[in-house]
Amino acid sequence: MGCGRARGVRRNTRDMFSKGFGNHGLPSMKTYLTQYKLGQFVDIKVNGAIHKGMPYRFYHGRTGRVWNITKSAVGVLVNKQIKGRILAKRLHVRIEHVKPSRCQEEWKNRVAEHEKIKAQAKVLGTPAAVIILLA
Repeated sequence: MGCGRARGVRRNTRDMFSKGFGNHGLPSMKTYLTQYKLGQFVDIKVNGAIHKGMPYRFYHGRTGRVWNITKSAVGVLVNKQIKGRILAKRLHVRIEHVKPSRCQEEWKNRVAEHEKIKAQAKVLGTPAAVIILLA
């Protein structure tokens, strides 16, 4: 009989992989119908109800880039620090354990806002920096 420390692949994941209150059961169709594109940022969020294609616990909560798309999974490129180095790890994760990331949302909004300001400055004939400072 094995006694002592557990060393399994899913050790210490009781709370990590559990779902929230009133949120149990299988994923909705939205999860399966979401289309991913190469280079898109995705968050790895393990769904405890689906055991197949589940990533290792280290990658839960990580953000990566899609580098490959297959029938039922996506390849995700994630950075992992190993001692003093940062390595780019390539994983295949089923789409149940992945969701589109919102990490660039704020940046995209800011860029769109600056483009509007630039267009406005061009019409007024003043430098864009002046309008940004006044806003």
